[in-house]
Amino acid sequence: MEQCQSRDGAGDATGVAMTAAPRIETYKDFWPFYLRQHSKPATRAVHFLGTGLATASLAALIATGNLRFGLVALFAGYGPAWLGHFFIEKNRPATFTYPVWSLVSDYRMAWIWLTGRLDRELEQAGVASR
Repeated sequence: MEQCQSRDGAGDATGVAMTAAPRIETYKDFWPFYLRQHSKPATRAVHFLGTGLATASLAALIATGNLRFGLVALFAGYGPAWLGHFFIEKNRPATFTYPVWSLVSDYRMAWIWLTGRLDRELEQAGVASR
């Protein structure tokens, strides 16, 4: 059994095993959950760093054909993000349960941030301004 997940994705503070949170069935429902899992600016910052490094590594893979850049992309993309979840946000990465939606959302969040619309999206998801 997994720990109970609260609305913001944090586990039960007592560490008592409870029934798992209901599975999210649509991407429309996943997106606000994803944003709540990234409520702290530092978590988002390490995600943006990882997404940028992974994207640059994938571009290098395509340009050179060197498969090592594929490994770098995996570590660069997931490493900072998972560290951010475990040590900053203190929650479980959504990648473990929703890998494809999480990957899509990493890029969506980065794009929305780059275009200056992230604060509005976070507010709509119930993430308080900091």
